[in-house]
Amino acid sequence: MATGLEGLLSVADMRRAARRKLPRPVFDLADGAAEDEWTLRRNEAVFDTLAFLPKPLDGTPARDLSVTLFGHRLKTPVLVGPTGMQGLFWPDGERCAARAAMAAGAGFVLSHASICTMEDVAGTGVSPRFMQVFVYRDRDFTRQFVDRAAACGYEGLVLTVDNQFGGNRERDRRNGFTIPPRLGPVQVGAMAIKPGWLWRMRKALPGLSFANYVKDGKPIDFRKSNVAAMFDPGMSWADVDLIRARWKGPFLLKGILHPDEARRAPDHGVDGIIVSNHGGRQLDGAASAMDALPAVVEAVGGRIPVLVDGGFRRGTDVLKALCLGATATLIGRPQLWGLSVGGEAGVAHVLEIFRSEIDRAMGLLGVTSLAELGPTYLQRVPQP
Repeated sequence: MATGLEGLLSVADMRRAARRKLPRPVFDLADGAAEDEWTLRRNEAVFDTLAFLPKPLDGTPARDLSVTLFGHRLKTPVLVGPTGMQGLFWPDGERCAARAAMAAGAGFVLSHASICTMEDVAGTGVSPRFMQVFVYRDRDFTRQFVDRAAACGYEGLVLTVDNQFGGNRERDRRNGFTIPPRLGPVQVGAMAIKPGWLWRMRKALPGLSFANYVKDGKPIDFRKSNVAAMFDPGMSWADVDLIRARWKGPFLLKGILHPDEARRAPDHGVDGIIVSNHGGRQLDGAASAMDALPAVVEAVGGRIPVLVDGGFRRGTDVLKALCLGATATLIGRPQLWGLSVGGEAGVAHVLEIFRSEIDRAMGLLGVTSLAELGPTYLQRVPQP
């Protein structure tokens, strides 16, 4: 059955299609980053500094794209990463993305800032599923997040450590866009010129907020407060230890770029690291995740798996990360673009684009399994 997605052949095609469909403030929420957006551009441009050295005479009549992560066999090394407010891009967006990840045999990480509750997403049955958490000024609220994730069967916990101050996201500020959104005349006007999106979202928009932010059984009213003000900039390794003691499953830190922090993580009971600069949305001028990845891998020394996100737009990008020592990668913006274009089918299409590109590139490289990849398949490209 035709879905309208057949002619969208790449992640770049999906982005262009999403731009046509979304109101500008919503598109910029996903597409934008902090300040001059240098780190965002570097996340994507860094892949041009690495070239493949294929060995086609090894022969690859069949390829195995699977990876094992914390005892789970994934059919693909691409996980759906945590992106806030998926329900703003498509109704019930988080559950749509979760079902697409489940069908693709990929892992799924739910954002703290989801429109669906963590319990609702757990109800899709997606596995492995991970829950993103933060360290809040109210430590009891942090504990509640952790306990709820455990109670509804999340198989991993992801503590994000690079978002304790809100990034200076100038596109959002120019659009007058707040998180959660407060829809004034300017925002409503921008949305009205995208009638397809507005019609689709007509029932979801009025009550749009962060479904997981509940205290004393009542939703937190963000008309009077800012979610970023809840985060504690005084977060430290002591908080990592407290969460580790409370959470019994796999525990990952997301937002690690410095090898010193990576080296310390296993000593604090951390089971995995996600090398990330938050998609360039926090500290503009921070290193790209791919630039930071080799030193982090070396610092960890194989004690725990290292994952990476930021700027992945092609299956070849994924393979370059695996050559540099990553176990798997996460995608953020690409799945939001897919969601915007076709809901669950759109996310599935994005994951299939990555799968097919990885499979084809493995064949051309002369690689039958991802475990064969290593730095010998890459060379650095001299830059002008």
